[in-house]
Amino acid sequence: MYRSVFAPGLLAGQVVIVTGGGSGIGRCTAHELAALGAHVVLVGRNADKLRAVQAEIEADGGAASHAVCDIRDEATVQRTVADVVARHGAIDALVNNAGGQYITPAEKISAKGWQAVVDTNLTGGFLMARECFVQSMQARGGAIVNIIADIWGSMPGMAHSGAARAGMVSLTETTAAEWAQSGVRVNAVAPGYIASSGMDHYPAEAQPMLRAMRQTVPLGRFATEAEVSAGIVFLISPAASFISGTVLRIDGARPQVRMGWGQVAAPADVQARPAVRPFDGFHRYVAPKLFNP
Repeated sequence: MYRSVFAPGLLAGQVVIVTGGGSGIGRCTAHELAALGAHVVLVGRNADKLRAVQAEIEADGGAASHAVCDIRDEATVQRTVADVVARHGAIDALVNNAGGQYITPAEKISAKGWQAVVDTNLTGGFLMARECFVQSMQARGGAIVNIIADIWGSMPGMAHSGAARAGMVSLTETTAAEWAQSGVRVNAVAPGYIASSGMDHYPAEAQPMLRAMRQTVPLGRFATEAEVSAGIVFLISPAASFISGTVLRIDGARPQVRMGWGQVAAPADVQARPAVRPFDGFHRYVAPKLFNP
């Protein structure tokens, strides 16, 4: 079973939507939420992936359902959220996790490519948050967690994604202020370098660079999916009831790295110390293929 650090039954009776729930961080988070008693609604474009994760959760004793939805399409988002409310009565939390990008220099990004990434990483998240608020949370409160990325220093090689993720930070802060009067909290989580299945979507020529990224992280390693999920669950939980409009970085202090510091990554023996030892509570985790020998 999922080895969550949170109390059993913490989210019992809650309904939580997780976009991009068919793989990676979304899949892991959905498992933890379900293990804590929530009914998880998996949202994404690939029905096969969603069904597979739903089956995993149910096999582990949790409750889940799924909805095929392109979050970039306004009418589809409206129908999807309406269906969740009709089936479950309300939406207690939204994890705006769906996203994606590709590596390319700014001068080679086409208008179509730019729009596709911005629509996925910014517009889609806005549409999901707006509809969850209008159709459920405005009347009864709730929590929204937007998943962004390590954008401190911006994102050379992925200007489209950096711009969209920065926009999501602003959207998080704005909606946190505007929706507080309805009892809605809005926060963001910014994962750094995560050993997740999403790493396998990059081209083969990028794999050496991806494997070496841990050398630029002061804690000297990649994060696990479960370490990101734990941050998301905390922001949904009652313990975060006075936290809104902020960004929780889960990045091992990577943005603080500066030229001239010499050795950056902590040695292996330090990485094994209790305070920084990797936490892997996800019993169904599968390492990215690029780490296989």
